[in-house]
Amino acid sequence: MSNQKFKNNAIGHFDISGPDIEQLGNFYSAVFGWQIDPKGPGYAMLKTPDGTPGGALVETVELDQAPSLTIGVIVGDLDQALQVAAATGGKVVMPETDNGWVKKAQVSDPAGNCITLIQA
Repeated sequence: MSNQKFKNNAIGHFDISGPDIEQLGNFYSAVFGWQIDPKGPGYAMLKTPDGTPGGALVETVELDQAPSLTIGVIVGDLDQALQVAAATGGKVVMPETDNGWVKKAQVSDPAGNCITLIQA
């Protein structure tokens, strides 16, 4: 994912999770025409049309893990965004992580909604 094509504070990625990513892939492919690119067990990339942000399907394996939709927002300064989130009623739920592809972290907003922050 090239974060350079998205402006700071714009949605740059999303994750859709559920217990059956094949079924999810069939749904999103049929309804929206998104291309599904399996990347291994429990994970597939989603390509949306017209340069809109792409995403991923993520298989949930824990029985108590609810399906979810998590947006990823591009930020200019990941450390600062984490500090501001914590100072304004949010919580850091995944510390800064460099997965070799992107540097990211996750926060929850005051209501508990999870948001991925992606370093520009």
